[in-house]
Amino acid sequence: MNFIKTVVLLSLLSGLLTFTGYLLIGGVMGALIGLVIGIAVNFSSWFYSDKIVLKVYKARTPDSREKARLQPIVEVLSSRAKLPVPKLYIIPTSVPNAFATGRNPKHGVVGVTEGLMRLLPDDELEGVIAHELTHIKNRDTLTQTIASTLAGAISLLAQIGSDMIFRGLFNSRNSGLRLFTLLPTLLFAPITATILKLAISRTREYSADAGAAALTGNPRALANALDRLQNNRSVGINGNVAFKSLLIINPFKKELATRLFSTHPPTEARIQKLLKLELQLRNTPNYYE
Repeated sequence: MNFIKTVVLLSLLSGLLTFTGYLLIGGVMGALIGLVIGIAVNFSSWFYSDKIVLKVYKARTPDSREKARLQPIVEVLSSRAKLPVPKLYIIPTSVPNAFATGRNPKHGVVGVTEGLMRLLPDDELEGVIAHELTHIKNRDTLTQTIASTLAGAISLLAQIGSDMIFRGLFNSRNSGLRLFTLLPTLLFAPITATILKLAISRTREYSADAGAAALTGNPRALANALDRLQNNRSVGINGNVAFKSLLIINPFKKELATRLFSTHPPTEARIQKLLKLELQLRNTPNYYE
């Protein structure tokens, strides 16, 4: 069900990009240009997803001390999940957070911030990494990166259209009718794209939490980690906000928007689900044997 929902949402995003190109440039040629842009964006974000995100967050390779702490955790959990061991990166910020990216499990990447390393004890760090590995196993990293990049492309087209209007670059002939249809699109296309992207993100977080609980056999550790992260959010992590859906928790302290515009389910709800999973997993010892 989640897979079907994700495919539908991504199709709507691609269709919205095509429609925006149709209105912005006009006619079949505009629609084709929008479609070509959509295909190009999908391919490039699929193939270069890890490089894009790592560059956005200015990631670096771990030093010897960081690697000595992280590598054993990642190797054990990857073995349990039957995944290739992903590459590890450190994000140079004091804001505690983590993300996963990569076009497929063979090219998986897990990034953690310096702040996360300092904040969490090993069992909670293990829970966070298990969450990210589950995203890789479920190929959520690809889905979320494509959605983020498509939404960004739609916003860019809308911005170009707005600039063209204000600079008077449209031909005066039929300009009134065209502007009548174009202006609402330029206003609502980025909003609609954002809503679709965020809906995709929210559908994947609960599944990743459950997968992490199964991998570690310790849902409470991840619940405790989420609680710590919730209470230690800052102004935000450096980088493009378009990619904040890749992070384990929304890095911004407060958002005025409703849940419709939230990148993640409510942290309190995630914690409650994890505590319920703890009771269930007590009756399934040796889960991965």
